[in-house]
Amino acid sequence: MYPASIEQYHRPATVDEARAAYAAAGGEAMYIAGGMSLMQAMKSRVLSCRALIDLSQVSELRGVENSGGRVRIGAMTRYRAVAESRAALGPYQALADAADRVGDRQVRNRGTVGGSLSWNFVVACTPVAALACGASVSILRADGRRESLAIDDFLQGPMTTALSEGDLLLGIEMPVPANPASSAYRKWGVVVDALPTIGVAVFVELASASSCRNARIAVVGLPGGPARTPRAEARLKAADLGDPSSLAACAKAAAEECDTAADPWIGASYKSHLIERLCLEMIGTAVRRARSQMS
Repeated sequence: MYPASIEQYHRPATVDEARAAYAAAGGEAMYIAGGMSLMQAMKSRVLSCRALIDLSQVSELRGVENSGGRVRIGAMTRYRAVAESRAALGPYQALADAADRVGDRQVRNRGTVGGSLSWNFVVACTPVAALACGASVSILRADGRRESLAIDDFLQGPMTTALSEGDLLLGIEMPVPANPASSAYRKWGVVVDALPTIGVAVFVELASASSCRNARIAVVGLPGGPARTPRAEARLKAADLGDPSSLAACAKAAAEECDTAADPWIGASYKSHLIERLCLEMIGTAVRRARSQMS
């Protein structure tokens, strides 16, 4: 099936030009990032618009920066660029882990961080990694206001975010912790390039080599979309990081905290098993990465 007729195509060079094009279309327009999700919806006529505004040439929306005590990723930064920016990401390696394994080669070369967050597909990799990293989402509202929202407030459910008509996602930011910190993400899918059946992302900030100052754990593959596991996070913050049984208890708590549902390929109990196994592995990876920063 072909998309419904698109009367206008705009390729602005700046955010201001993008907003002006949207206003000129009388609100009957859509912003397009990499197009990996939007074009499929338009081809099937689930979505349609009179004007399409292509953000690919807006340079201020691209790039990974680590300066002023903050890590920033522009909304139009492609997955491949994120995967290749591990040094700049600092403690937020989970985002590179996610970008390095999301979709197939075409998706990794064309898809963008902002597109994934705006779409918020129920089993996408970027939202769960950003959730574990505690990102703040920068938004340019349709009325010209700039706003920053915690990722916990931005992600509101499958295919639902805090964006309203005409809003433009500018990027995400994370503070660089004062203490050694890092993160990790891994997905498990039926095949290598599949969407995650289950994915787990973990962020840790160390107080010492064996104790945790702060922790965030997020899981994707749940019926309600990506979600944090507060009880497991509390256990990890109180855990002895040098005690394997203590870490195993944290992973088990995360699995018990998540409501899973069977699908045609995988049963609910096996998904719980995957959460436990992946969580334990990602805790270990995040802690190891964080410890490597200690002198």
